[in-house]
Amino acid sequence: MALEKAATAAQSIQDARENPSPWMIVWIALKNHKGALVGAGVFTFIVLVVLIGPFIYTVDPILTDSSALSQGISWNHPLGTDNLGRDMLARMLSGGRIALAVGFAAMLLSLFVGTAIGVIAGYYKRLDGPLMRLTDLFLALPLLPLLLVIIMLFRETLRSAFGPEMGIFFLIVFVIGITSWMQTARIVRGETLALKEREFVLAATSMGTSGWHIITSHILPNILSPIMVSATLGIANAIITESTLSFLGLGFPPDFPTWGRLLFDGASQIGTEGSTARVIWPGLAISLTVLSVNYIGDALRDAIDPRVRNK
Repeated sequence: MALEKAATAAQSIQDARENPSPWMIVWIALKNHKGALVGAGVFTFIVLVVLIGPFIYTVDPILTDSSALSQGISWNHPLGTDNLGRDMLARMLSGGRIALAVGFAAMLLSLFVGTAIGVIAGYYKRLDGPLMRLTDLFLALPLLPLLLVIIMLFRETLRSAFGPEMGIFFLIVFVIGITSWMQTARIVRGETLALKEREFVLAATSMGTSGWHIITSHILPNILSPIMVSATLGIANAIITESTLSFLGLGFPPDFPTWGRLLFDGASQIGTEGSTARVIWPGLAISLTVLSVNYIGDALRDAIDPRVRNK
């Protein structure tokens, strides 16, 4: 009995090593990648600051103070003020919440579309060709001009329907998510094609199990690892895209603080007093957030590669 238990435990350990769970892959990634540890720490710090900070630092980010125009760092204004006297720290915290909300929402939409198309294309051979040609079509589109055209066409309609802030939020999330699913679809399709030939899927098919049940019970749980990698990279891509749109003046309203808009406002005031700091803070926040997420994504990608994991 003791030998059987020892053999079962050894087999379980071997199975866990060869086919680790998604959470085990996250642990392997963070443990073996110093950059990922630093990135996870920085990203966690940024998320906590922008979520909890406004409840501690309760200054109104749109409140103007004519007696504190373009001030530097002080006790009253830890990051200084802009040319209208608005507190930069309060605006940075508000912009961070918007950036993270857009990043996570657009990532979820992109993952949903990409995973659905990838699984269907990989499992149903007759749909593989049309869906992959659709993916190639989206990959061939010039994304930034397409984003600009969509926003220009539907911005006023959504503003009227949902308000100036929520309307633009829905529009930006939609256009980013619907134009960034292609890489996820290709990755998921490849994984699905490989899993479709595995013994447990063939056995389920031979027993008459429906395709939908096989996809939800056997395929999707086994492709969570590459989906997690796409999720991390999708957050970074969404934050950069939203910042780009705001910098170009096509994002949220001008008085609504986002990191991209703060960067644009600071760049437009280059040469005036305090303008340098106004460019550094939002640029640093965008860079640190994107770099930290990319480091986590790189570590996850290394962890799911058996050639790297088994070294």
